[in-house]
Amino acid sequence: MKISNTPNNSSTITGFILLGFPCPREGQILLFVLFSIVYFLTLMGNCSIICAVRWDQRLHTPMYILLANFSFLEICYVTSTVPNMLANFLSNTKVISFSGCLLQFYFFFSLGCIECFFLAIMAFDRYLAICRPLHYPTLMTGRLCTNLVVSCWVLGFLWFLIPIVIVSQMIFCGSRIIDHFLCDPGPLLALACKKAPMMELVFSTLSPLPIVILFLYIMGSYALVLRAVLKVPSAAGRRKAFSTCGSHLAVVSLFYGSVLVMYGSSITEHKAGTQKIVTLFYSVVTPLLNPLIYSLRNKDMKKALHKFLRI
Repeated sequence: MKISNTPNNSSTITGFILLGFPCPREGQILLFVLFSIVYFLTLMGNCSIICAVRWDQRLHTPMYILLANFSFLEICYVTSTVPNMLANFLSNTKVISFSGCLLQFYFFFSLGCIECFFLAIMAFDRYLAICRPLHYPTLMTGRLCTNLVVSCWVLGFLWFLIPIVIVSQMIFCGSRIIDHFLCDPGPLLALACKKAPMMELVFSTLSPLPIVILFLYIMGSYALVLRAVLKVPSAAGRRKAFSTCGSHLAVVSLFYGSVLVMYGSSITEHKAGTQKIVTLFYSVVTPLLNPLIYSLRNKDMKKALHKFLRI
């Protein structure tokens, strides 16, 4: 990543400036307290799920093992942005180094891609459990579960290697001010000295591809699940099946609803305010809500959490 020597008022700054949420000093402190609480609750909620699955033998099944890994992913995902955002609330310069911006850019999008993969394999697990119940123990083995988890992490981190290499070779000039709370591609590309149609093409291809394909796969899986559930003769059986899938569908709706709005179209056409709000929702609010959704709608998880919290 290179910065031109074009003279400007910020020529002494050795990085980008993340504006975040501009407001008076009192407002910055209030936002710091608010997001600190949100971050703490997110860590506590997701860590509780991981610990409950770890220490409750009844939850040592593929469904809950995937959920525990998903909770760990959410911790990593929110940590890729929130600590830096909190530091900027108390900072006068709000500067992020070039290497720091590059790393945040890479990890934020890689972890978001991993989340798409995780939601897909969790849907696959529910499909096997409901549509192939007799074959489920032989199909969804511990080895397969482990392979799927590892594949999600590897594919996610490989997916954005090409974009990050391209960004590292770009030349930026001007004010170096990013009107966002993270190094997002839209405002970042706007600072390039020259238009970067290749970069926009790469992102407009790579960003929506896993989102759209995996979303269609998830919807297809749940269409088959719904068909199988409606064939269940007992009302109690149908309620149990819907309860099992309801939490995952709620999480999918929250995450994909906001992500599709953000990256379903050109990355440069959204206004800064819209970018911040939508990105804030799927990167900060959703990881906070996920533990609540899974724990409130799942009896086994509620029992395990209650048991864990009493230790």
